[in-house]
Amino acid sequence: MRNRKWLLKASQLIFQYLRWLFLLIFCILLYAKVIEPNWIEIKSLQLTLPHLASEFNGYRIVQISDIHRDQWMTTRRLKRIVHLVNQQHPDLVAITGDLVTRNLPRLIPSLKPALEQLTPRDRTVAVLGNHDHENDTKAIIKILKQSGVFDLDNTVYTLQRGNAILNIAGVDDVGMGKDRLDLVLQQLPPQGAAILLAHEPDFATTSAATAKFDLQLSGHSHGGQIRLPFIRPLILPPWGEKYYSGEYEVGKMLLYTNRGVGMTGLHLRLFARPEITIFTLVSSPQ
Repeated sequence: MRNRKWLLKASQLIFQYLRWLFLLIFCILLYAKVIEPNWIEIKSLQLTLPHLASEFNGYRIVQISDIHRDQWMTTRRLKRIVHLVNQQHPDLVAITGDLVTRNLPRLIPSLKPALEQLTPRDRTVAVLGNHDHENDTKAIIKILKQSGVFDLDNTVYTLQRGNAILNIAGVDDVGMGKDRLDLVLQQLPPQGAAILLAHEPDFATTSAATAKFDLQLSGHSHGGQIRLPFIRPLILPPWGEKYYSGEYEVGKMLLYTNRGVGMTGLHLRLFARPEITIFTLVSSPQ
């Protein structure tokens, strides 16, 4: 009789724990599906660049990455992101790849109504990511041009303030073997600070070794997208495993990896909020 009572109490206790566990899992999934993907962090950083001319002191760059236009990233959501970007009063907008999720070429034209509403003081620039090259790449490049976005396809865009210049360079996607850093270096002026856009952050090992760039801006990893707090994400993409989120110093070059605004896979985000990053550039004191 005692054994039966003990077994009954134990089974009731186990059932109660399982019920609470199920409720906890349900709440976490609800948060990861509905709340965090829409809870965009607007993060501000002040970066001192050693080669930045004083004429560009206070220059504001707003970075977005990994838009991943798909069924979840609707035109309405993207327009909201563009509105948030414009509210930051950027001098330059930098888009670091994966504008459209792979194998969704039919959605490429729908980028234009949102991207053409970006209103930086100078220009919007972009590089392509691996998902872009698994789409109709020519169509994406055409839409960027129609939207007033400069495609930094292994090239350099130079800004000028009087006699001072600021160089914004970009390499095409590294993971797809489209990068031509050699061409970028051939075009890069010897004077002025240089910022490199590269979709994959781990390319920083290569770019920093040239000692030509003050800063690299990247995306690709989504910050792990689904992760546990205080530990390294369990799943990270190739070329996004070492520098997967936030600010790093690679050699003498700064690197920032943006967590992106879109998603892939299960379309869940956990402890990896979507991100819009504002960089205020500061010149070194003379």
